[in-house]
Amino acid sequence: MSSELQGKHVTVAGLGVSGVPAAKVLHGLGARVTVVNDGADERARAQAAELEALGITVRLGDGDSLPEGTDLIVTAPGWKPTKPLFTAAEAAGVPVWGDVELAWRLRGENAAPWLAVTGTNGKTTTVQMLASILKAAGLRTAAVGNIGVSLLDAVTGEQEYDVLAVELSSYQLHWAPSLRAHSAAVLNLAPDHLDWHGSMEAYAADKGRVYEGNRIACVYNAADPATEDLVREADVEEGCRAIGFTLGAPAPSQLGVVDGILVDRAFVENRQKNAQELAEVTDVNPPAPHNIANALAAAALARAYGVPPAAVRDGLRAFTPDAHRIAHVADVDGVAYVDDSKATNTHAAEASLAAYESIVWIAGGLAKGATFDELVTGAAKRLRGVVLIGADRALIREALARHAPEVPVVDLDRTDTGAMLAAVQEARRLARPGDTVLLAPACASMDMFANYNKRGDAFAQAVRELGA
Repeated sequence: MSSELQGKHVTVAGLGVSGVPAAKVLHGLGARVTVVNDGADERARAQAAELEALGITVRLGDGDSLPEGTDLIVTAPGWKPTKPLFTAAEAAGVPVWGDVELAWRLRGENAAPWLAVTGTNGKTTTVQMLASILKAAGLRTAAVGNIGVSLLDAVTGEQEYDVLAVELSSYQLHWAPSLRAHSAAVLNLAPDHLDWHGSMEAYAADKGRVYEGNRIACVYNAADPATEDLVREADVEEGCRAIGFTLGAPAPSQLGVVDGILVDRAFVENRQKNAQELAEVTDVNPPAPHNIANALAAAALARAYGVPPAAVRDGLRAFTPDAHRIAHVADVDGVAYVDDSKATNTHAAEASLAAYESIVWIAGGLAKGATFDELVTGAAKRLRGVVLIGADRALIREALARHAPEVPVVDLDRTDTGAMLAAVQEARRLARPGDTVLLAPACASMDMFANYNKRGDAFAQAVRELGA
């Protein structure tokens, strides 16, 4: 593949974390590279200078027009398919790849197989759990893809791998038509990024691409029938199996939970009668229901690759989740304070709220077109009180009025730097010993904070000030 790119005129659409490595790799392979980018801010100018020093052409402030003579476009995953650049490419018969497609095509002859994970929520945690399990089995591996480690670096670098744990977003899958994983999982499906995909059907179809051409296992969520539907629709290799995961007792060809034990009835002899113990629920950190589901999905992919049961247990025990993912911050006056700032949509918040019995919920931010009736209805019985922050808090307040009118609500009409401390103080006032104060905003953070990390940091700092 690399020799085919030599001398080709390749347009890289977008700078950023994927565009810059793609441009460098293509340039190194002898392609004539032009990078186009919508923005021309300070960061873009610095990245452009770095690439221009290598002899790569960069056009800032014009990401819409197709450079003359383009043979191939390699796009950043976030660029919408409706952009004029891609319309022009389609009219000219120019193919469009994402950086994942480029990485897939640049793999060597004896390249490491990919175990791929997608879904609306839980991707990063599941991929990190999977990598931890694979390492516990003594395999050379890395967690790569939509997780901050470039797939291009993984497939073109000097480090050799036995197998890769790959996180893939719906954007990346849209632009990766020839990807064929060893095995793959779709963790769940809920409305998200619909402005990009155009419809829920298109979003689900792009997620479902992860199953195309799977060799060993298509892992689905037994509690989410839409994921099993995607398996049925996939064109897989002969002998590839559908493997479910469930928080209940597993049927044959499933992984599940029995009496606090994670068990495998898929990759065992005589799965009609036998089950293999893999780990205890207490080996999962934290042992919240949705995180146990993540662990089962990771275990299913690892077992599909042939990993022994003990490595599943050891890998889960060794795993530490990233910050702001249902992280216990502190106990103050008998109340637990938990940071799940990463719960940036209703589906993630629903899973977070289901993990606790009595909750003072801190929620709000940018709703991204979401509605909250279903979320509030499901959580109403668990809510001691609610503190609302952020630009679209009225949407949650109205849902609470409809479905949980007896729950006390504090509506904080402020966006200054002290707003989170005020929210935590109000939550403390509402909470009783044994309660959990839970930051699970169900919204994006950019109305008040640079990102969900900064929002979670502000919450943790406010809790520390309470404790002091």
